[in-house]
Amino acid sequence: MSTYSAYTGADIFDGERFHRGRALLVQAGRIAGIVAPERLPEDARRIALEGGTLAPGFVDLQVNGGGGVMLNDAPTPETLRTIAAAHLSLGTTALLPTLITDTAEKTRAAIDAVARAIGAGVPGIAGLHLEGPHLSIARKGAHDAALIRPMKASDLETLLDAARRLPALMVTVAPESCTPAQTRALSEAGVTVSLGHSDAPFETCREHIRAGARAVTHLFNAMSQLQSRAPGLVGAALSAGEVSAGLIADGIHAHPESIAIALRAKAGPGRIFLVSDAMAVAGTGLESFTLEGRRIRRANGRLTLEDGTLAGADLALADAVRRMTDPIGLDLAQALAMATSIPADLMGLEHGRLIPGRPADFIHLDDNLTLRSVWQNGAISKS
Repeated sequence: MSTYSAYTGADIFDGERFHRGRALLVQAGRIAGIVAPERLPEDARRIALEGGTLAPGFVDLQVNGGGGVMLNDAPTPETLRTIAAAHLSLGTTALLPTLITDTAEKTRAAIDAVARAIGAGVPGIAGLHLEGPHLSIARKGAHDAALIRPMKASDLETLLDAARRLPALMVTVAPESCTPAQTRALSEAGVTVSLGHSDAPFETCREHIRAGARAVTHLFNAMSQLQSRAPGLVGAALSAGEVSAGLIADGIHAHPESIAIALRAKAGPGRIFLVSDAMAVAGTGLESFTLEGRRIRRANGRLTLEDGTLAGADLALADAVRRMTDPIGLDLAQALAMATSIPADLMGLEHGRLIPGRPADFIHLDDNLTLRSVWQNGAISKS
């Protein structure tokens, strides 16, 4: 019996460019190559697809919850397994579960849970994103102001220990709540420091970028804006070529023209990538849920607190990719890279590209960019 599976009939996006009239070859849960059909092993098991696109599974660096649960509710490997399974059904094969601002004890519990889940081989869990608690109350969004605080020496040591234990760690901080020396220490330890939930002026943001910050969390949202005499964090993100930026492309968090302007400004090496900022409702039909005792409502594509404050997003990355092609106007390769190779490369993950030796995590999208099938480690999870 052949150990190869060959997927034919669809265009193949490898994370950077398209291959047409080729087959995706998989062996033992890994990508074996993209080859002409006539060069396939004679005994390869052939799976014929009806058009559309094969692409790497989505890589999502900001996932607060899914499957009816939030990481904050119960930071355990079981919660992580539920969240990852919910997002797998939406095409995300690698993610950073994200802890929203919480206590020091909850932060340590989340770090331990992710380390245990990765050790146990929970599919899809690639690392951890800690969004807070070292943020700005002035730009707190849906974060609990009572839990926001400056970074202390003990907090820094917790994060440095997490960097030693986890394969990938992103930490969102506001420059007002940590020092450039702390940012530098985290960066030198391998942490991806992301600036966000900040009202800091441009110069302060640039100081932290010089200290090693390499990302910005949900560009445009919960941050000091670009003004004529005060460029703010938005201006720092767009002007610093080395900085990447997450983007919630749900048609609610950012205007299409603002997105288009940002894309023109970010020529690299830092680039814009897509995030879902998903909450507990992802992958479910739930109409509401609670976060630390606060009810969050789901209606008309929005998640809001009772006072109307946006609280995460109700977004699948396939829909975000579609919005980047229309109305934004990107070509499909650019849009898909924003949800696959760009975030994976930022975090140093082996996901996000269909090249030999990488995990056989891939999806099938039809010509309307509707998700049809998902494979993880070469095994189909949705069809």
